[in-house]
Amino acid sequence: MSAEIEKGVLYVVPTPIGNLSDITPRGREVLEFCHFVAAEDTRVSGKLLFLLGIKKPMVSYHEHNKNKSGKMICERILNGETCALITDAGTPAISDPGSDLVALCAEKNIKVVPLPGACAAITALSGSGLPSVRFCFEGFLPENAGERREYLESVVNEKRTLIYYIAPHDLDRALSEFKEAFGNRRCVLAKELTKLNERYIHSTLEKLPVELDNCEASIKKGEFVLIIEGSTNSETAFWSELSVEDHLKRYLDLGMTKMDACKKVARDRGVPKGEIYKIATGL
Repeated sequence: MSAEIEKGVLYVVPTPIGNLSDITPRGREVLEFCHFVAAEDTRVSGKLLFLLGIKKPMVSYHEHNKNKSGKMICERILNGETCALITDAGTPAISDPGSDLVALCAEKNIKVVPLPGACAAITALSGSGLPSVRFCFEGFLPENAGERREYLESVVNEKRTLIYYIAPHDLDRALSEFKEAFGNRRCVLAKELTKLNERYIHSTLEKLPVELDNCEASIKKGEFVLIIEGSTNSETAFWSELSVEDHLKRYLDLGMTKMDACKKVARDRGVPKGEIYKIATGL
């Protein structure tokens, strides 16, 4: 083992998000000299290690086995072995079950050494041209419709730039819901970062779906990072030209109950809920 690689430690090692050259020399060294690798998908990580010319025992660690596997990994580390935690692509423990393994190591007083490296969210933000002094990484949207709606309501007035990971099957739905919740804001869609078909689309939430429909069909394949401009004081709310009745109907059409729609309209307009309830009874 290299003199610089410690024993009895969990190393958090970022892996390339596309371009193999983005593995850092330090990351490669840890993978070469650790005792074993904890990987989200051993098949995917096995291919990476093969391309790097590294042979290393691997254990599976993912959302569905993290409790059992996490305990086993910690036991091995406490017995003096060194583990390199990796994910399929990018930095482990960022919108990733690896965060639970790091927390478990902290509970057991196991030293954790995170390495800097590839991260799709930061890569996309740096190429977006949108404000980056203050930003929020929001990961993936909830799958459940109710949780999703509640989440979007909670961030509609967030002034910091918002960063999302979006799977291809969810792209159309997500763009529609962002437009409905946020109105028309500047946004940048980053596709296939560091790969051959890398692309940045600078647009707005209103124009982007149309632009994507006019592109080749392959544009909606692959993984995406969506950067959305935060709320601004000069921003005109989508409901500003709607009557209260139409404002209510907009939320009802999204699947809200009448009670929830009334509460949301009252918050949007800054008026007492009772006023909106009286109007809602006539719908």
